[in-house]
Amino acid sequence: MAETVATIDVGSYEISMKIFELGAKKGVRELDHVRYRVDLGSESYATGRLGSEHVTEICRILNEFGTVMKTWGVTRVRACGTSALRESRNVAIVLEQIEKRTGIRIELLSNSEQRFLDYKAIALKSAEFEQIIEAPTAIVDIGGGSVQISLFDRDKLITTQNLKMGVLRLRERVNRMGVGTRKFNALVCELIHAQLSVFARLYLRDRQIPNIIIVDDYIAPILQKKKVLSEIGLLSKESMDAPKGAVSASNFCSFLDTVPTESQVRNAERLGIPLENLLLVYISGLIIKCISEVMLTETIWAPGVTLCDGMAFEYAEKRRILPFKHDFEQDIIASAYHISSRYKGNRKRSELIGVLALSVFDCTKKIHGLGKRERLLLQIAAILHDCGKYISMMNLGESSYSIIMATEIIGLSHRERQIVAGAVRYIYMPFPEANAEEQYLPLDEEIRMTVLKLTAILRVASGLDRSHLKKFGDAEFALRDERLVITTGTAEDITLEKELFGTRAAFFEEVFGIRPVIRRKRGMK
Repeated sequence: MAETVATIDVGSYEISMKIFELGAKKGVRELDHVRYRVDLGSESYATGRLGSEHVTEICRILNEFGTVMKTWGVTRVRACGTSALRESRNVAIVLEQIEKRTGIRIELLSNSEQRFLDYKAIALKSAEFEQIIEAPTAIVDIGGGSVQISLFDRDKLITTQNLKMGVLRLRERVNRMGVGTRKFNALVCELIHAQLSVFARLYLRDRQIPNIIIVDDYIAPILQKKKVLSEIGLLSKESMDAPKGAVSASNFCSFLDTVPTESQVRNAERLGIPLENLLLVYISGLIIKCISEVMLTETIWAPGVTLCDGMAFEYAEKRRILPFKHDFEQDIIASAYHISSRYKGNRKRSELIGVLALSVFDCTKKIHGLGKRERLLLQIAAILHDCGKYISMMNLGESSYSIIMATEIIGLSHRERQIVAGAVRYIYMPFPEANAEEQYLPLDEEIRMTVLKLTAILRVASGLDRSHLKKFGDAEFALRDERLVITTGTAEDITLEKELFGTRAAFFEEVFGIRPVIRRKRGMK
């Protein structure tokens, strides 16, 4: 049976709502799209706060959305806030006021969650996505406060980095300098290249990225309009057979060079946009131009998806309304392996510890009560278990914790990153008591208990490979008589593992009430 859902994006420059009909027969079908321009980012990025006038405006718009939702018979609403809210120091007060005055609870997305939803919208809405990312591809997700660049190669996510050079942030920084139009353009490009040069040196290393996929609220809507593309000379014969929204990078850059030569009114008319939006569109275009020049890009593709689409598709994914070919969990895992590689992690050992840890997790799932998502977090923690060695082998736990907390893992929330970082940290450090100093504990009791359980599992898994010789590569796990029996058929000496296993087993028993024991298969000495 079809279901009507609404998704709301409280963004930096506008608040938008899409209403979808979700069903097994028709999939995800857009019914309505309502947008209001509200420049939250300028105030938030400049002052670090949102004033009462903006809060009142948000409430007015959300109440109007409520009327539209009643008309469509919406049964489920998800509203999300992004960087303008995220970077406001008074965000907790703002969100509480909004919920009380509208009845709509706004979920604050971390940057990695926001970008992952955008990425899902591209992957799930666009049939061309799987084919495109077989070649080196960058997803460039342009927001008001920052730009996320995610690199793909052979269908794998290589890296994702967030650069604080969003459209509104760049406009405000240069406007404060009080320069003229010509200097404005030059300064914007200087600010962009200052960050791109570091990104290129670390992650591109003279590699060519032939495809760029654009997600934004400025350029993407323009590239979706064939009439506009024809008017500005971007609809060539070659692009007629290309996916909708795809243009030649060289043609795009050439067009952008002509913008300063025309009047603002003429440019707005050509692009089919309000005059007040022109500067932001141009800045977004400059970001795309600079990135494409650094990456030697051939094709720019804007599939025309939004965060609202991503929220709807994620809901459809959870409800199993649509059959999805792309495995998004593998993208998160691939990203974790890339981080491990960057810090010289031992991939083969990480894979073994991951297999052992997941085996313990699956064998004891009736005892620990954790779910599928925690299983994924355990696997990521296993992959990153030794990343801190890059900094210090003496302070491995602290170093690993610092690296993980400072590194975005696309698809994980800040809360989930805390769980992964905490689990890795306490493999090597005593787990703190409940009355320990706050700096040594995650934020709340729920997170603390999850970290505690994952840590216990990881300690057992890493203890089975204490010698780094993969002696327990064939280990089998079973629950017997309130014991976790670990059986191995290795012919190698496991004296070291047995001797050092005691404290890890004791911690596991304290957490779960069952004691792990090591056994050899019959006939093995």
